[in-house]
Amino acid sequence: MSLSETRGFLGVSPDLLPPSLRPWLKRFRVDFSPQLPPSAAAVVVATVVALVGSLAADALLVKIGVSLYPATKGYSHFQFSDYAKLTVIGVVIACVAWPVVTRVSSQPKWLFLRAAAAVTLVLFVPDLWIWYLGQSADAVFVLVWMHVAIAVVTYLALITLAPVRGRHARR
Repeated sequence: MSLSETRGFLGVSPDLLPPSLRPWLKRFRVDFSPQLPPSAAAVVVATVVALVGSLAADALLVKIGVSLYPATKGYSHFQFSDYAKLTVIGVVIACVAWPVVTRVSSQPKWLFLRAAAAVTLVLFVPDLWIWYLGQSADAVFVLVWMHVAIAVVTYLALITLAPVRGRHARR
């Protein structure tokens, strides 16, 4: 099925989009040939698992980081209250994005993986900034791994526990 034959999410037709945008949509497999999104219950379960798993991974990485780099003990960004709120915000955004991705792409896992990687790379920018401003390189290194762990845990929780359910029936 070609991009122009598709009419999917919210009735969006690629023909209504600017021609200059269409090659980018095709490249990123945004074809508006949606999958049936995961059930709401599955997304809630996956969200809880992603939150718990991400916070546990953060806590473990902080413990490992402090044991490998004792000078980072007491580092402000290693306090549960500091990293937990940012982790929760990021995981919730990702968990809201997953059902949307399943509605705009016939290959949602492919697209979501690349989006997760891109977002994770963008989230390294504040880490690099605080390192540039003089924060400990060892502490920043642990923060980078925390971002990676959150992305991996969240991605796997969503695609495993809240899978797509196949294609929508054509009308």
